[in-house]
Amino acid sequence: MHSDLDNEKVENLSFELGCSRVLATLLFERGYEDKKSALAFIKKSQEILHDPFLLNDMDIAVKRIISAVKNNEKITVYGDYDVDGVTSVCNLYLYLKNIGADVDYYIPSRKGEGYGVSTEAIDKLKTRGTNLIITVDTGVTAISETEYAKKLGIDVLITDHHECTDNLPDAIAVINPKRHDTRYPFQALAGVGVIFKLLCALESEYQKIDIISATRNIAYDYSDLTAIGTIADVMPVIDENRIIVALGLLQAEKTKKIGLSALIDLCRNGEGKAPKYKQQKKKLSSGFVGFTLAPRINAAGRIGSANDAVELFLASNLQKAQELALALCEINKERQLTENMIADRVYSYIESNSYDNKSMLILDDIDWHHGVIGIVASRVSDRYGVPSILISFEGSDDPYSPEAIGKGSGRSVSGMNLVEALSSCSDLLEKFGGHELAAGLSIKRKNLDIFKARMEEYAKSCFAGAEPEHVLDIDCELEAQDITLDLANEISSLEPYGVSNPNPVFVLRNAILNDIIPVGMNRHLKLNLSKDNKQFSAMLFSTAPEEFLFTQGDEIDIAFNLETNEFNGISSVQMSLKDIKLSERFLDLERVNEQLYQSVKLGECNLDSSYIIPEREDFEIVYKFLLSSARFGKSSYRISKLLSDMVKRKCSDNLNYVKLKFIIKVFRELNIISIEEIDNLSFSYHFTYGKGKTCLDKSNILKKLKSIYTKK
Repeated sequence: MHSDLDNEKVENLSFELGCSRVLATLLFERGYEDKKSALAFIKKSQEILHDPFLLNDMDIAVKRIISAVKNNEKITVYGDYDVDGVTSVCNLYLYLKNIGADVDYYIPSRKGEGYGVSTEAIDKLKTRGTNLIITVDTGVTAISETEYAKKLGIDVLITDHHECTDNLPDAIAVINPKRHDTRYPFQALAGVGVIFKLLCALESEYQKIDIISATRNIAYDYSDLTAIGTIADVMPVIDENRIIVALGLLQAEKTKKIGLSALIDLCRNGEGKAPKYKQQKKKLSSGFVGFTLAPRINAAGRIGSANDAVELFLASNLQKAQELALALCEINKERQLTENMIADRVYSYIESNSYDNKSMLILDDIDWHHGVIGIVASRVSDRYGVPSILISFEGSDDPYSPEAIGKGSGRSVSGMNLVEALSSCSDLLEKFGGHELAAGLSIKRKNLDIFKARMEEYAKSCFAGAEPEHVLDIDCELEAQDITLDLANEISSLEPYGVSNPNPVFVLRNAILNDIIPVGMNRHLKLNLSKDNKQFSAMLFSTAPEEFLFTQGDEIDIAFNLETNEFNGISSVQMSLKDIKLSERFLDLERVNEQLYQSVKLGECNLDSSYIIPEREDFEIVYKFLLSSARFGKSSYRISKLLSDMVKRKCSDNLNYVKLKFIIKVFRELNIISIEEIDNLSFSYHFTYGKGKTCLDKSNILKKLKSIYTKK
């Protein structure tokens, strides 16, 4: 929550806009502090779209492309294999084809060729008769490759959005909003966003119309894929990206691209399975694109060939489009299996080795799939809260040779710029590149150990000895009476959400947890909550009942997105939970129990030994209860919830918080059950089978406890 909020200005903004104080607060936090800028943001004013000819070399590029079209020169669109690259290729290819160009496309394979322009690819294009290469989402560092193409008589025109060096390729034109000499007012376009601007400029010149009319034409036909590529590449959804994404999501709902339509329908209907009842179509959201569409498009380039995704969006035959859409979904399932397999191995390795004090995690293997290690690295950083890099030597003739080259993919967390970190080790790397929070690299095995050591030191210096923290940024605290359908509808004016314009996160404190309902085959939870005589429905996704640490009757603080739920034609307000904590009042109660335990542990308590010292029978009861729970998938517990569950099931009348915690401590000490403390009040556990009986008399914890309290 922002402490520097100017309450008077927020009140004024609320009055001027005629909106709630909540919406005014959200606008103010996003930097829209006056009526004019706030209205332009809410209404998504198309005046925000900038003149494409402000991009350096745009006029040169347009003239060269139109000349190539008129002279029937062979044009090849050269792209990348991710969603941004695929959508860029498709948009430029479709436009050039539409104005009569002789055009084809080329995307290098991730596994065989790797990222970017290569001389081997240029040789292939020479044999295909290419006269002009137009790069999309790549090429700004292809200095030697551009020279090579020129020697072969091929012109190169570069469009890109990645970071530039001082030296640019000697190409016909280099269009990149991040050029150091840029005049363009917005530098955060995706690669496909740069192509969108190129198409607007081409349309204006080719059709001899003004730029506003040209932009309208291009938005109608090409904003759908532009929005998908922009969202997938995690670009800030502000400035003209906000307009492009908003227009594109609307166009995607009624797209004329039968391949895109087929993929959307498959994703909505469960990948080929007909819905059990007629479903009302929900409008496309940036979340649906980012978490559902984009992974399927990306999977083609990660596991198979990005050409499959391109051909889907270029398809003109419905049956072919449906086959390709289903194929992408199947490839994505394969990607998920591969990703999960690698992730399990990585987690197992981390948790069975001493990584507790690491500021960064760098791991390598000889057969991890290059296409998915970036996704796994992201999961590792999310799980452990530190930057991570995974390196695979897959494909090397001798992966253990000192000269073997591994390809790595890394993800960072707030507080460490990954590209700057890699720059500090550039002498050890074959190549590297990327963004602040995501990057790729190549490294020889002989440099790996020193690389790990230097990166660890770099990470330590960034975090100054402190652990990197997961921080959930809260926009606004609400009271029960604030949470209404009207408010959910009002804040939807902030959509589409994305980087720099996130879905607002609210907090409600001291809500009572009334019911916990498993949904979606036990993969998610629906929680019924109440506060101040109001009832609320909240969804907690990707949490199974056995992973949930709370129990009915708990008083909790929740962080959530506020949404509108449509069901059977009825709209209702719904919370999508981001985090849950016990309320301060309930935490105080837990702390009382914890303080009593600590007092007993230090021998400072005069309670009767029968209240404090667990008997063998108590251990057996708790062991059997945890074992039974584990068989149903349970893997974590709050001590007080474990006690509550055991009391409910009438397992024992002899247990209390203090005794139960000592039992858990002894289980961990003697490795009877593998237990890890989550915090003072909760723990995770799993069983290691095949062990014989353990003698409890070996426990130093029990010995000390008995020596203190049997004397008393």
